Amino acid sequence: MSELKVFNSFSRSKEVFKPIIPGKIGMYVCGATVYDLIHTGNARTFVSFDVINRYLRFAGYDVTFVRNITDIDDKIIKRANENKETFENLTERMIAEMHKDLDTLNVLRPDVEPRASQVIPEIINICLELQDKGYTYQNSDGDLLFRVDKYADYGQLSRQVLEQLQTGTRTEISQNKLSSLDFVLWKQAKPGEPMWDSPWGKGRPGWHIECSAMNNKFLGSNFDIHGGGNDLMFPHHENERAQSCCATEDKFANYWLHSGMVMIDKEKMSKSLNNFFTARTLLEKYDTEAVRFFLASAQYRSDLNYTTENIEIATKSLERLYTALKNNSDKVLEKSYTAKTLKEEFKCDLYVDKFVEAMNDDFNAPEAIAVLFELVTAINIEKDQSKQINLANTLRALGNVFGIFYKTTEQFFKNTDDLEVDPSYIEELIAKRAKAREEKDWSTADAVRDELNRLNVVVEDGLNGYTWKVKK
Repeated sequence: MSELKVFNSFSRSKEVFKPIIPGKIGMYVCGATVYDLIHTGNARTFVSFDVINRYLRFAGYDVTFVRNITDIDDKIIKRANENKETFENLTERMIAEMHKDLDTLNVLRPDVEPRASQVIPEIINICLELQDKGYTYQNSDGDLLFRVDKYADYGQLSRQVLEQLQTGTRTEISQNKLSSLDFVLWKQAKPGEPMWDSPWGKGRPGWHIECSAMNNKFLGSNFDIHGGGNDLMFPHHENERAQSCCATEDKFANYWLHSGMVMIDKEKMSKSLNNFFTARTLLEKYDTEAVRFFLASAQYRSDLNYTTENIEIATKSLERLYTALKNNSDKVLEKSYTAKTLKEEFKCDLYVDKFVEAMNDDFNAPEAIAVLFELVTAINIEKDQSKQINLANTLRALGNVFGIFYKTTEQFFKNTDDLEVDPSYIEELIAKRAKAREEKDWSTADAVRDELNRLNVVVEDGLNGYTWKVKK
């Protein structure tokens, strides 16, 4: 059996994974900033690391998985003020909505889910440690900043030369700095913002220091895996690493794992580009398990291209997988398995070993999913009923690593058979089609037509307007 290898963003290479404590793994993943519903790109990151978390447990590791919630942030404060509500009310509401979406996507809850607002004392302690060691200064506004030029290794994670670093995806409010790269650790209080007492006066933490405090509190100064979307590598992860290494004088994370983006028309899905849609939009529009399978189906580091066709492929693939389970493994498995216990119970070593071989290669999802379809073929040609059942149960257990097969076969096929279109959505599409035709916007009209065809909706124009129906 091969050793687990992971692509470490820090070294830019695949490395044999060696946990700090044999058999145990501490993993921290940057979670959501809860000012709105999570978008599909967020959901992809959550699903990617959910698969990694599930596989590490399947491989026999004792995992402590920490995924934070950013509940103090400029965007949260802005939205709360716009809504005329407290930041606590906004974040509580958005956390509940996030959990609703992630539960629908069958993403396991982390072992620990800390919030930035819950670790203010730890944040202050790290700031004091950095101040005592000469890594900080206060600007004329009273903000406490980290002095980047004091840390010789700055830029090593994102592979950027200090003099040539470009501004990342977020910028600090204050430009009152010794260097444009310096970042805020503690911000002075402003009217309408949450604030806490500190040695530097009333204020609130900066974004980067929040994560350092949370992973240090629950995993210590040196832990195994730090994960997140690849858009966080700079400046967030670079800054997080700098302040943590300087404060603790320890290595911080041994392996950095970064997931790819969801793309639309070859552009990253993001709110800043205004080309995003929420995960809930997808979950309301398509079969939820198909959405989960789509998000989990690519290698986690690669970008994932969203198209209606790709969701349809995921749906058809799931139907084929569930069909193989019919009459063989109809019910959801009552217990979870490791690779070892799965082989012992169902004696399908060949397929389990091939699956493990694929996942040990930096969690190679496409190759591992190919093994699931090899099992489908094996089930279909196997004549012995007891062997068919063993193969089907093995298929179901391996599928659980990808977070699928959480329904009985009866539930799955009832859901797909009874799936109905939303009349209000159809009316919206038809209105969009009419407007596009009127404006001679043929590309939009064609796109709407394709979507109606996908939904098996037939629109009939008549003297008294139009009618529509769903083809059976």
